[in-house]
Amino acid sequence: MAAENSTLKQRGRPFQKGQSGNPQGKPKGTRNRVLVALDRIGEDAAEAVLQAAVERAKGGDPRAVETILSRVWPARRGRPIAFDLPPIVNSTDLVGALAAVAGAVSGGIISPEEGQSIGALLEVQRRAIETVELEARIAALEQREEQRR
Repeated sequence: MAAENSTLKQRGRPFQKGQSGNPQGKPKGTRNRVLVALDRIGEDAAEAVLQAAVERAKGGDPRAVETILSRVWPARRGRPIAFDLPPIVNSTDLVGALAAVAGAVSGGIISPEEGQSIGALLEVQRRAIETVELEARIAALEQREEQRR
C-alpha cells in the first residue's frame, strides 16, 4: 500500500513559478499591525518629541545634542587622504605603490584601516592591469596562430 501512495505524491515544486501557494494571502506591501500603530503614534507625537529634544539640547544635555546633530549632520564615513603614490602603468609598478602605502602607514601619515582600503583599491587596479595584459597576450598568440595557418 505504501508504495502505491508514494507514486501519487507530488515531487519537486508543487506550484508554477510566480504562482502563490495561498492566492488569498496578504497582498504584497501589507505592513504589520504593530508597525502601523507605532507609525501612527510617532506621527502624532513627533513634533512634541522633537521640541522636547531641542529644549534639552538647548539646556546643555549632551545626549540630546548628539542625537539631533547626528540626524542633521551625519558623521563622514571616510576622509580624503593625501600622500605620494608612484604612477601605476603596469603590474610591476604596483610593488612601489604598495611600498608607499606601507611606508605611509608605518610613518603615521595614514591609519592602518586607510592603508587597507588603499591596498584594496590597488588590488582592483592590479586585476584590471592583469586582465588587459592577458588580453594582449592572447590576442598576440591568436595572431601568430593565424599567421602560421
